[in-house]
Amino acid sequence: MPTTLVTGANGFIAHNLMPKWLEKGWFIRVSTRDINSHQPISPDIEITKVGELCGHTDWTEALQNIDTVIHLAARAHILHDSTPNPLAEFLKVNTEGTANLVRQSIAAGVKHFIFISSIGAMATLSCQALTENSPCNPDTPYGRSKLQAEKALIDLASQSSMTWTILRPTLVYGQGNPGNMERLVKLVSRGLPLPFGLVKNRRSFVYVGNLVEAIATCVTHPSAKNQIFLVTDGQDISTPELIRKIAHHLGRPCHLLPVPPSLLRLTGYLGDTAEHLLKRPIPLNSSTIDRLLGSLAVDSSHIQTTLNWQPPYTIDQGLSQTLRS
Repeated sequence: MPTTLVTGANGFIAHNLMPKWLEKGWFIRVSTRDINSHQPISPDIEITKVGELCGHTDWTEALQNIDTVIHLAARAHILHDSTPNPLAEFLKVNTEGTANLVRQSIAAGVKHFIFISSIGAMATLSCQALTENSPCNPDTPYGRSKLQAEKALIDLASQSSMTWTILRPTLVYGQGNPGNMERLVKLVSRGLPLPFGLVKNRRSFVYVGNLVEAIATCVTHPSAKNQIFLVTDGQDISTPELIRKIAHHLGRPCHLLPVPPSLLRLTGYLGDTAEHLLKRPIPLNSSTIDRLLGSLAVDSSHIQTTLNWQPPYTIDQGLSQTLRS
């Protein structure tokens, strides 16, 4: 039975992972910045406070008698970053914080370290389907910090007996999900006509239940050691298809207007200007438009063939669970 430390106890993925560990009867300890803010779902889960994640975090207590670390804690979902140097902040938490945890995990005798990275470590948009062998060209501070954290893990672990697994999920969705999927759901829920009828793209997503199952498989499968895996639902869909599915599961009307993508990009630039002038978020800015128009298809066959793993939920099943009231 694995003894597991899960970082980022208050996060969206950890919240979905903990019931799975309890179902399996596995020991789980979770770390949190503030123990008073964590609402445990079971008295069988140990909670330890570690404070802020950075290069100086003390993990001594959290790592006692742990053989597997699942590192979820990260700085992410900063839609409007007001810090003077966003890259420095992401590096402090995501890169230096991860490297520090890896060093202390090695010193504590941890056997296996599972790092939940991001497809953003490779790209946010791509015309070609990405595989584990595709070049990494992260184009955001978040993605750059995740890629550097991956490299730190591999370099440090190579000097020890600790093995590792890196998972790069695509956009993760599920009930209570933060970020861009939440914003799209809010748009669709209004039932208003949306101008995406002419969009022809392909995007990959991953339901949080599928990601949790992939993590659980990596804990026990010997072939997961020292591997990088891209994780998706195994189905690529276009933005119009996704909107139709969301509307169907919400029971809302779906009207997609045939607006040229060039006009949508202009709308995004105008949204940027409005945000700057109003000092508040606008639903359709250039970043949102780029993701709605662009492609990011990901081939996740490597994890399926290497670990004999199949995502247990389809996109429709995942959306149904996500949008249930």
